[in-house]
Amino acid sequence: MASTKDYLDYILEQLSGLSDISHRAMMGEYILYYQGKVIGGIYDNRFLIKPTKSAKALLPNAPLELPYEGAKEMLLVEDIEDRELLENLLNAMVDELPAPKKRK
Repeated sequence: MASTKDYLDYILEQLSGLSDISHRAMMGEYILYYQGKVIGGIYDNRFLIKPTKSAKALLPNAPLELPYEGAKEMLLVEDIEDRELLENLLNAMVDELPAPKKRK
């Protein structure tokens, strides 16, 4: 099942307190970027993020789920209503994520 544009728009609205949030559609799903770094995405209308050390600390009970068959597990963000938590989460994890690869 592909993710809906409405769900993407809702997540982007919840993250609107952060500058430099962007997304890209990919095979019916959406990859989310913060400060140019991949932080996770919208998969089957679920907000999944990379399981960085700080993300695991802020979401200690978050289940690990597969975004799609053959992918690495990601953390499911269940409390998408809490904008402050979402902002703190992304700000904490951005420094742990690798810089984007240079295009050739």
